[in-house]
Amino acid sequence: MRIHGFQKLTLLDYPGKVACTVFVGGCNFRCPFCHNGNLVQHPDQEPVIPEEEIFSVLRKRKGILDGVCVTGGEPTLEEDLVPFLENVREMGFLIKLDTNGYRPEILKSLVKRGLLDYIAMDIKNSPARYIETAGVKKMDLLKINESVEFLMSGTVDYEFRTTVTRELHQKAEFEAIGKWLSGAKRYFLQNYRESEQVIHPVFSGYSREQLEQFAAMLEKSISKVGIRGVD
Repeated sequence: MRIHGFQKLTLLDYPGKVACTVFVGGCNFRCPFCHNGNLVQHPDQEPVIPEEEIFSVLRKRKGILDGVCVTGGEPTLEEDLVPFLENVREMGFLIKLDTNGYRPEILKSLVKRGLLDYIAMDIKNSPARYIETAGVKKMDLLKINESVEFLMSGTVDYEFRTTVTRELHQKAEFEAIGKWLSGAKRYFLQNYRESEQVIHPVFSGYSREQLEQFAAMLEKSISKVGIRGVD
């Protein structure tokens, strides 16, 4: 698998677990606020970390790490994702996958194989503004909805999350998202933060107070709503 980044320890990426995070390159979306712009747009220009380096760390950290997070980019595009996850599973680790949800057939297959314990799916925006927010010219929103419905069926533990920007997300968008995800288990608002690798650095985040107002709206239809990325 093409691994372009490796964080050996994280207390944030896998809720309630001590984990490490593996970053893959490439994506089928071009979200303008993405903070991993180089990984998404130019993965071939990024250094590659051999899988064995990852497995060596995992062997040494058995009993210390609970799990492995696989993020990107978009991991479901990786041809060698299954054998990589099988190796991680054989070592006894929990596995969390971050995804944009555009390949529901892959998510279903991985869960059926018993290779995922937790899925974090990005909800880019309300359906009406999804294509704009994903930075593509066209897309099949039915695929996104299929992934949403699959996760909400309760087959695997999950969360939904949205990177929130002032320019793309206002009250109307969260009202629509609340209706769409009604009955969901968890949903997190992740405040936009500037970084050097943002694809189009023209966005801004909200204050905690403003995010709490959005969260209060969403809590009417979603079991747990949290806020991330604010001091």
